[in-house]
Amino acid sequence: MSAGGKGAPVARHGRDRRAVRVPGPEGRPRALGAAPAVAVAGGGIAGLAAATALAERGVQVTLYEREETLGGRLAGWPVELADGSSATMSRGFHAFFRQYYNLRGLLRRVDPGLDVLAGLPDYPLQHRNGLCDSFARVPRTPPWSALGFVALSPAFGWRDLTRMNPRAALPLLDVRVPEVYDRLDDVSARDFLSRIRFPEAADHLAFEVFSRSFFADPRELSAAELVLMFHIYFLGSSEGLLFDVPREPYPDALWNPLGEYLTGHGVRLRTGHAVLGAAPTPGGGVTLSTAAGESPYDALVLALDTGGLQAVIGGSPSLGDADWRARIMRLRTTPPFLVSRYWLDRPVGADRAGFLGTGGFGPLDNVSVLERWEGEAARWTARTGGSVVELHAYAVDPAADRPAVQDRLLAELYRVYPETREAKVVDVRHEWRADCPLFEVGGHRDRPGVRTPDPCVVLAGDLVRTSLPVALMERAATTGFLAANALLERWGLRGQTLWTVPDRGRVPALRALASLAGG
Repeated sequence: MSAGGKGAPVARHGRDRRAVRVPGPEGRPRALGAAPAVAVAGGGIAGLAAATALAERGVQVTLYEREETLGGRLAGWPVELADGSSATMSRGFHAFFRQYYNLRGLLRRVDPGLDVLAGLPDYPLQHRNGLCDSFARVPRTPPWSALGFVALSPAFGWRDLTRMNPRAALPLLDVRVPEVYDRLDDVSARDFLSRIRFPEAADHLAFEVFSRSFFADPRELSAAELVLMFHIYFLGSSEGLLFDVPREPYPDALWNPLGEYLTGHGVRLRTGHAVLGAAPTPGGGVTLSTAAGESPYDALVLALDTGGLQAVIGGSPSLGDADWRARIMRLRTTPPFLVSRYWLDRPVGADRAGFLGTGGFGPLDNVSVLERWEGEAARWTARTGGSVVELHAYAVDPAADRPAVQDRLLAELYRVYPETREAKVVDVRHEWRADCPLFEVGGHRDRPGVRTPDPCVVLAGDLVRTSLPVALMERAATTGFLAANALLERWGLRGQTLWTVPDRGRVPALRALASLAGG
């Protein structure tokens, strides 16, 4: 499919025939004459998407990234293990869901068949009480997906179903953006779930897992975001809940090839260069400040995480207006999260899943066995006879004793996979971070969008508000393309076509039923 510019394929959709096509602005396929010059601040998914769409249309792009590598929160870096092996560390496992049409479209620039991604056969969820849910046999198309899950799940019994409050669950049946925020943004995810009265095990396994995917405590997370996520992954899309993962570490699989693609389109990559500030130029454009000095550009894409964006805005007193700047400075991040990766001297059981979501195991949220899909880990385990196991803990109390949390995660691994008790730790790496955006209760109306008071400056990233039904990595990719489209439209250039999951409930009868919820 064509995106409207030669060599720029549409982020094609998957199996869902009701996926929604979002055309980009009309215009010329490429810049003529002296092309506009754009600075992109941030080399994560959003910045890479913006740089790609702009460069493919002949715009002169310079991408600045404060770290030495691309990828943002999905970057990877080399480490040397205690046994002398070389390995790649990262901030941990990420699921590449098949609903991520625009992110997958970005990756297709360098891998048209997405051969670098491997599909995991299941997404099991295990509770401390022994109940275990699976999505391998659940139908993918709504409403059969929900009915199939309830029928197959041991967490739902008929007696439990009679105790539920179906009226409170009606908003799940017809999710629309931005209406979902009007109805539910002032309610916490925890309160919303409590009103429905799901069985305790089902509440955690089927729903709290979604909320913690935002790295947030359900008491602080907006119910609108939770319901939107449920629509994207379960009730609104027929792509299903199974997902793909990269076959190699992020740099080799994704970012190094995409970096080469960008340089081949004339993009100047400035890794290790943080943007310090920006100022509007009289007559239009911006002057960008880095440690190397000042540089003029026709436009600026700010594709930064919350802290990075706030730092740049703090160093840019003349950028935007006072209200916009204040809104950015009020943005919050989620509590700390921990990624612990263990290189063990013996394997976990052969029947263990590549990824397991957990509930009721203290701070442990999930367990990954990397050699099940990642080539680098598989080569290490083939050579040593061991396993590479990764543990995640989200929304950790900021006041918690971090070494104690690390020890507790390992103890919970022993409960989940008892055979690991006998394994010796060859090496371990702990990554503590607290830089993911918090979609707090009542925060949507204050969240900045792609466009800013200055038409020469646009925002991108998973922290940015958009009217499309997207979340997490897909929100980053989508807003990156939307930021590029906003600039391309100003210059009369054709924009990037996007795709999303259906923008409302799929079944008319259920949509009518959802209207009974009011709002």
